[in-house]
Amino acid sequence: MKNALPILTIVVAILALWYVAVIPMNAPWERNQAAMRGDQIAFSQIVTNTMNQDRPVLPAPHQVVREMWNSTVVEEFTGRRGWWRSGSLSNRSLIYHGWVTLSATMLGFLIGTGAGILLAIGIVYNRAMDASVMPWAIVSQTIPIIALAPMIIVVLNSIGISGIVPKAIIAAYLSFFPVVVGMVKGLRAPDAMQLDLMKTYSASGANVFSKLRLPTSMPFLFASLKVGIAASLVGTIVGELPVQQGGLGVRLLSGSYYGQTVQIWAALFAAAILAAGLVGIVGMIERRTLRRMGIAA
Repeated sequence: MKNALPILTIVVAILALWYVAVIPMNAPWERNQAAMRGDQIAFSQIVTNTMNQDRPVLPAPHQVVREMWNSTVVEEFTGRRGWWRSGSLSNRSLIYHGWVTLSATMLGFLIGTGAGILLAIGIVYNRAMDASVMPWAIVSQTIPIIALAPMIIVVLNSIGISGIVPKAIIAAYLSFFPVVVGMVKGLRAPDAMQLDLMKTYSASGANVFSKLRLPTSMPFLFASLKVGIAASLVGTIVGELPVQQGGLGVRLLSGSYYGQTVQIWAALFAAAILAAGLVGIVGMIERRTLRRMGIAA
């Protein structure tokens, strides 16, 4: 309860500020409509109307919640294309688009994590790689992903690679760098005294890695994985914009095309919930792993 109370306080404060901001953001539309009709509109009526506009500049929180409910439970259980009637997820459902995004995110995250760990090991154990590869890895992250994503998709499509793989590569591109940096920091965490102690035990290089460097790097690795999996989700959503074959990115793009701001906000919150869930799963794995290794209580 001690942990929940501060969080709930912040949430309530954000919701209150959100509701307050809805009124000035949406009020000009109501005033313009009243002026066109030649009517005088009261402030109380403005407040009521701004909370329920069809295409608001800033939707109210309850509108976003209602859109998420309609785009998930209602669509899947009562819609003609929903899972309950058709046996498959509706392409109008946030669940369907969330699953498309999640699939590419997880594939890209696994690729980026594997590449990042291998690259970090090479950097730590090879001075040439440390001097040559690490600067390029840093420079690669300065390229805007919004510019790089269409190039990757076009090049891969030209050689016959399409579907989930291009989006996964973009997700891997964003996720591997945090893993590289965290893993390098973790593998170099043992101090000289610990390394000298391993030498007195005549430990081989493999033993030093498995018994000292790898366990020491685990807290750093999991901290990087939390950043990496969130970055993978962002990369997947960006990669979905030019592909337009399903996903939360497509929901965002279609909402912007047709001025459906409520749909945009619902997709944003769906992405945020998905990211929070993925980070929470990594955190749960971290706690169990570190506890089993005796690093955490």
